[in-house]
Amino acid sequence: MKAPEPSRDRAAGAPDPAPARGPGRPSGSPGGAEQRTRLIEAALALFARHGILDTSLAAIAREAGVTPAMVHYYFKTRDQLIDVLIDERFVPLREGLGDIFVEHRDDPVAALTALAQRFVAVGQRYPWFPPLWVRDVISEGGVLRQRMLERVGREHQEKAHTAIARWQREGRLNAALEPSLLFQSLMGLTLLPLATSQMWRGDAEKPCVGVEDIARHAVALITQGVGPGPVARIDRG
Repeated sequence: MKAPEPSRDRAAGAPDPAPARGPGRPSGSPGGAEQRTRLIEAALALFARHGILDTSLAAIAREAGVTPAMVHYYFKTRDQLIDVLIDERFVPLREGLGDIFVEHRDDPVAALTALAQRFVAVGQRYPWFPPLWVRDVISEGGVLRQRMLERVGREHQEKAHTAIARWQREGRLNAALEPSLLFQSLMGLTLLPLATSQMWRGDAEKPCVGVEDIARHAVALITQGVGPGPVARIDRG
């Protein structure tokens, strides 16, 4: 029986073409990873600017300069995209917060100072974080808050609450403070000014306030209240 002749569409001896890749996400090529990262950054920027509920996948595509089909190629739904943001962006930011209360086990002021500095550092490095926190974490019906509770729970906050309650029992911290409110208050004192910085930084009549000032103010207010007292200092090293 005569052997089949080579295809006329390719030269004799040329390697067979690679099999077509099935549907799904792109391979882990540098180009695919870069495209995916650009989509995530576009989503974070729009979520921070307009809120999650008011941002569609089509809007994310326009922000990233790609087609809606490209967004769906990586993220089938907005819920899937939100879960990716939590796992890849928010969870890493939360890591280490609980360690602060272990590293400064016997010094509540040092722990709260380090926590305030961490919040400010995160807000400064990731400008999308403070406004997104205001829009979709602390706001009524915030989409991100509920999704984060479902995926990561309250472990970090519980560590903070446990440490604060212990300091109160040991007489190291004001017993009248509510542990859960203290943690949230510190977040509010640091992240809210960062989230609204475009408004007050544009006012020429207000003094220039930097990120170090925000952290110092938050720690002084938490640890000393509004009464007279020594000036709170933050290690700038």
